[in-house]
Amino acid sequence: MKATVSEECIGCGLCESTCDAVFTIGDEGIAVAIEGDIPEEEEDNAQEAADNCPVSAITIE
Repeated sequence: MKATVSEECIGCGLCESTCDAVFTIGDEGIAVAIEGDIPEEEEDNAQEAADNCPVSAITIE
């Protein structure tokens, strides 16, 4: 599974607080996902972050 963050991100930080192993707020003030696969033990947390994103900017595939 991989995570991506779209341009719709508003940088609220909810994803980072939910799953800081996958998401961080970058220098531009918007979320950035790790490159590569989501660690298996973080898949549920990453999905929770995507599900709770207020602007639906996160995709998990």
